[in-house]
Amino acid sequence: MIIRKRLTVGVGILLATLTAGLGSALPAAADEAPAKASPKVELVLDVSGSMRTRDIDGQSRMTAAKQAFNEVLDAVPEQVELGIRTLGADYPGNDRKVGCKDTRQLYPVGPLDRTEAKTAVATLAPTGWTPIGPALLGAADDLKGGDSTRRIVLISDGEDTCGPLDPCEVARDIAARGIHLVIDTLGLVPNAKIREQLTCIAEATGGTYTAVQHTDELSGRVKQLVDRAAEPVVTPVATEGADSCSSAPQLKPGLYTDREKFGEHRWYRVDVLPGQELRASVSVFADRAVNNDYGVLLRALTVHGREIVRGSESGTGRTDAISSGLRYPKAEVDGTDSDDKPAAETVCLQVANAFSAPASVKTSPGMPVELTVDLVDAPDDAADAAAFGLGRGWWLLGVLILTGLIAGLLFGWISRWRVAVWRTN
Repeated sequence: MIIRKRLTVGVGILLATLTAGLGSALPAAADEAPAKASPKVELVLDVSGSMRTRDIDGQSRMTAAKQAFNEVLDAVPEQVELGIRTLGADYPGNDRKVGCKDTRQLYPVGPLDRTEAKTAVATLAPTGWTPIGPALLGAADDLKGGDSTRRIVLISDGEDTCGPLDPCEVARDIAARGIHLVIDTLGLVPNAKIREQLTCIAEATGGTYTAVQHTDELSGRVKQLVDRAAEPVVTPVATEGADSCSSAPQLKPGLYTDREKFGEHRWYRVDVLPGQELRASVSVFADRAVNNDYGVLLRALTVHGREIVRGSESGTGRTDAISSGLRYPKAEVDGTDSDDKPAAETVCLQVANAFSAPASVKTSPGMPVELTVDLVDAPDDAADAAAFGLGRGWWLLGVLILTGLIAGLLFGWISRWRVAVWRTN
């Protein structure tokens, strides 16, 4: 009896010790969990002299922008790190060289102090030039570092006045860095040239252009873009395709970005196990003017150069993106020992485009390419999914064809028999 009591007490002490140990270990494990990087946004505001113009709801463009900024700052999600950069806010003179360097960070990118940010915006007055290109380069530097979502929102009422540094080329160079920075643009003047330039800047990085002519439109759109930065997204991985399969990068399931010159072929490699199905898709973005008649090709080949399956798409006329995809199911290997790991097949993916550009358009850097790779469980009979491109429905088509052939023969035989009987009688 005493032994049983001692045993019960011992078990109780042991359980209490384990519980205390687990309780102290759980917070430590939680503390060690990596914190998710906060999304970063920088608002770039044009403060050039033209912002004095009074054509937005009876007030100046600058006043409308300040009002919109105050509303946006009140609504910024807590998890977003926000900064503000200006262009044309400080130099009122006529020296082009000095005016084209007039860009500065008004509020640093980081946790938002709403009162401090509003106070900084309130001090702004329309002043100088419109150095959009230098401002975008400065904003890209403000947002560099880390792997969080990054977005620039540019608000301007005019074209860049600091050529030959083309802001559209600046945006392409930023996109070519592979830092996954999106630039959205908002135009305060419904002018064709301004719209064309701001649209080009946005499209070069996968962003959007919006024309706004009212204060509520401006604040509403900027709020929407800031909120979008806070939404969870899949961050693409920058990669660089090779000129042959043998030297191509090895890709795992995921989303990848690259740059491809006009008419170029790029290669990538994917390992596919028996019982898996490779699903791949590619999109090529025409971020500049291109000639009519274009296309994109995605092919899956063996390492020996035999084509397995292909997907292609073509078009005529202006396009922002053109996409294609393919599926390759690999059948299970019969008769293998369960302890033996089946060997993977290396599949070569080739991405090619048939774009060309007018002589006046720069062809470098290359056009943005987005490649998606996924590996899923293959269908029970891998051959069914690829046969004639019809999936599992090929046999139904065959039955319908055979049924139609037999019905036609029977109908013809009956018709001839009736004609023969009619002639006899």
